[in-house]
Amino acid sequence: MVVWSAGLLLYRLTPAPQVFVAHMGGPFWGKKDAGAWSIPKGEFDPETEGARDAARREFREELGVDAPDVAWAELGTFAYSSGKKVVVFVGDGAGFTASDFTFGTFEMAWPPRSGRMQSFPEVDRAEWMDLDAARTALVKGQRPALDALERALAGLSAP
Repeated sequence: MVVWSAGLLLYRLTPAPQVFVAHMGGPFWGKKDAGAWSIPKGEFDPETEGARDAARREFREELGVDAPDVAWAELGTFAYSSGKKVVVFVGDGAGFTASDFTFGTFEMAWPPRSGRMQSFPEVDRAEWMDLDAARTALVKGQRPALDALERALAGLSAP
């Protein structure tokens, strides 16, 4: 069975494109940087929820702030090597202030096999990055979304 996620990828032109991404929280990602960032996203069931609604919900759950009220376009669906599929929506976040976050949390047994449940933030920071930095920072399965965004932006500026 395919696991589906949906996320919102904000971009801004300053003048070079930047994207807004989040560093994954929890004990597995805390000391990692390269490959430890993500588009704000989360799982959904396409039988009961639309991808865009799920993406907006997950943005709010992970960051504790509403997604900006901008036009969102579907950038594409990107498959991880695990088979998971991520639907990414893109929007111009030029007016989005990256502050005042209240990160959502999750619980897991930690240390492993200890039986002791601990709470961790879903993400522990979020920031704007240029596309080159984001290509290094993002988990591998999300990097193709940056290529798609770059193509879309080039199409907007073409005569």
